[in-house]
Amino acid sequence: MTDANPHEAIPCEIAWFSALCDDDYEFLGVPDPALKSSWDHCRNIVLRAEEGGFDNILLPSGYSLGLDTTAFAAAVAPLVRRIKLLWATRIGEDWPPQLARRIATLDRILGPDATGTAGRLNVNIISSDMPGETIASAPRYARATEVMQIVRTLLNGQALDHQGEFYQLKLDPPRVTTISGRCPAFYFGGLSHEARECAAQGADVYLMWPDTMDKVRETIADMTQRAARFGRTLKFGYRAHVIVRETEEEARAWADRLLSKLDDAAGAAIRAQSLDAKNYGVQRQAELRSAAGGDGFVEDNLWTGIGRARSGCGAAIVGNPDQVLAKLRAYQAEGIEAFILSGYPHAQEADLFARHVLPQIAHGPLAV
Repeated sequence: MTDANPHEAIPCEIAWFSALCDDDYEFLGVPDPALKSSWDHCRNIVLRAEEGGFDNILLPSGYSLGLDTTAFAAAVAPLVRRIKLLWATRIGEDWPPQLARRIATLDRILGPDATGTAGRLNVNIISSDMPGETIASAPRYARATEVMQIVRTLLNGQALDHQGEFYQLKLDPPRVTTISGRCPAFYFGGLSHEARECAAQGADVYLMWPDTMDKVRETIADMTQRAARFGRTLKFGYRAHVIVRETEEEARAWADRLLSKLDDAAGAAIRAQSLDAKNYGVQRQAELRSAAGGDGFVEDNLWTGIGRARSGCGAAIVGNPDQVLAKLRAYQAEGIEAFILSGYPHAQEADLFARHVLPQIAHGPLAV
């Protein structure tokens, strides 16, 4: 395996992804009934991720696609014993006091971490519209900032007196608290100026979609400065797909196989079906595809082909175990402390990553 690296002993959080939003394929763009979002299929991905040793798993949320994330999280929580759940919630579809109570309840259902003093629930905040309505970017992110402030106050056990633009609330803390008595970590992503300001004020972990190493470095520097203006610090996460095989040739062959039955019109339809299909981050993923060479690689081991049939996170780390490990460590060297990975099909690729890469990298739940 790879020679000793100065970042080898620095632990990072390694999470997987459960495809609650109808996003699992053997061949991209070709629906497979066995891989459609269902309780059985998505539960099995979570259980495979826990068995494989992953620290966390993202439960994504989409209004028009797949399963309800809250109901799924509550049902799967009693079935797992160690893994954390990164539960995604769409702010436009919720009311902050009820959201705080729901988070505390899910945290209790999931149960304590290994120390017995904290829970295993984290929250992926999505600054969404109310389905059927459209709110401009600036007020939408301003609303998300208020929601994070309200929920954090309540779940930290403090009385609330919030007089904001979107919410005017005076409330006692909820009777049901989280196991730790504190608000779980908020994971949050977005590339626009408004999204970055929202994250700088309210998030704990700023998530990035795949990008070139220079852009990753630039984004971390920018977000560090923005958070400092509010007297805060952020941790950084990276959301990407992964294709790992024993040899680079095998990994690239699987990447080609994934696209071998993709019709360009079908791919465009998939990209357009998400409610978030026109945001700044999605546009950046399209730019990466345009900048890539004929083989789809925009830099060493970063392949953009997945974005031909996906509206959001559209690139994969592709290579043999040493190459994938080196890429992850390179991101760590820039300041990334959490990775949310996925692959197609999700259960199969989780097993391959758990076998070939996970034992070679120091990892554990992110401390926030």
